[in-house]
Amino acid sequence: MNKSLVRFFCFLALIGSVQIAYAVDGFSLEYGKSDSGNVDVKAAGVGLQWNWDKKWFEGGDWHVGGYWEASIRQWDNSSVFKTNSGLTDIGFTPVFRFQQNKPTGISPYLEGAIGFHLLSKSSVSSQRDFGSSFQFGDHVGAGVRFGQKGAYDLSYRYQHLSNGGLKSPNQGINFNQIRFAYHF
Repeated sequence: MNKSLVRFFCFLALIGSVQIAYAVDGFSLEYGKSDSGNVDVKAAGVGLQWNWDKKWFEGGDWHVGGYWEASIRQWDNSSVFKTNSGLTDIGFTPVFRFQQNKPTGISPYLEGAIGFHLLSKSSVSSQRDFGSSFQFGDHVGAGVRFGQKGAYDLSYRYQHLSNGGLKSPNQGINFNQIRFAYHF
């Protein structure tokens, strides 16, 4: 079995065995493809969310809220000049979301975030070296919540990962992502 898959399943087992997992407010599945010109990378993963239960800048039926997101993704690298066939990406991100106070029917939202990622390898090709395994990950996104009590969540995210200039080279990578989440 692929070492990355073993790590992925070990991570899921660890999450399931930790007491804090009972406080999880939702989980997500995501799939993305890089749009960084000289690489062909696809990423699929899972995430867990913990709501902040805070409301800022309330106005009318809207406010800014958010959640913590812990994620793990597996990258599949089909790049021409690849240095490895894939890698594992573990992330932790605070996400701010402009949303309705009480989701009803189909409820749109906008979100943005900056978090931290740890990659199992620091490059995907000879033309795409991240300089280090530590990366910052930021994203902007738009989506809708729907279903009873807004339990379902479908969104698009545009994500950028780079080391923020902490180490050279700092070539980074961008992803277009589709994300589906379920809120408990």
